[in-house]
Amino acid sequence: MNKAVRIIGIDPGLRRCGWGIIASEGSRLAFVACGTITPPVDGSLADRLAVLYSALTQVLERHAPDEAAVEETFVNAGARSALLLGQARGVALMTPAAHGLPVAEYAANLVKKSVVGTGHAEKGQVGLMVKLLLPAADVKGADEADALAIAICHAHHRVAAQRLKASA
Repeated sequence: MNKAVRIIGIDPGLRRCGWGIIASEGSRLAFVACGTITPPVDGSLADRLAVLYSALTQVLERHAPDEAAVEETFVNAGARSALLLGQARGVALMTPAAHGLPVAEYAANLVKKSVVGTGHAEKGQVGLMVKLLLPAADVKGADEADALAIAICHAHHRVAAQRLKASA
């Protein structure tokens, strides 16, 4: 029998960073917790990144996940926006890794395809499917829904990877 694995999904952002934790046991999923980190917009970049790191550290210490998954970001905006988002994403990748967790990365289209069935799903569709797959989830926004979707995507792909290893 498989042991339940706690997975944190992180939807990185400098204004709003969503996080969601699920328990995955085989193909069964259960909601654990979710939230949104909102660093102050008037702080320096270094201070905002420090808030992001500190808040993610508190989440990791409170909920003790076993693995982490972070969304790869696709930015269709200017270079400055992409650079700022990249720095927030760096904190989202580094924080769980610094706490000893394996960290996986998934493209947004793969997350949507894994949860909704199409890689070009709208945010509302992702939220509805997250609620369907995790009925106990108390989701308060798109960032939390996206983070839970990232965790769900990782749960599906880690099981497939384990099956491939077992059959090799």
